[in-house]
Amino acid sequence: MSEQPKSPQKPQLTIEASVSMGQYTNFVSIAHNYTEVLFDFGRTLPGRKDIPIVSRLIMTPFHAKQLIKALSHNIRLYEQKFGAITDPPAGQEMPPIGDGNAN
Repeated sequence: MSEQPKSPQKPQLTIEASVSMGQYTNFVSIAHNYTEVLFDFGRTLPGRKDIPIVSRLIMTPFHAKQLIKALSHNIRLYEQKFGAITDPPAGQEMPPIGDGNAN
């Protein structure tokens, strides 16, 4: 009798207490160079001209592309459950999203 190939086990995710509460963010600036994609997540606040960056993620272009696939999949699931995500009304200011140049 032939044995079935074992499927690889998924790694068990753990989260450190210091990051378990998460960071609220309503802004992202994305920049890249040949080997890395940088995501600076910030929080825009009424009355402030600066945008405090609360987290920076750096990943390879391959992993950034995998992130796009995962986000697209999850947005589809979200919209199936809750309805379409729409753009804000015309005239409502949105923060800039960065110019794509690495610092």
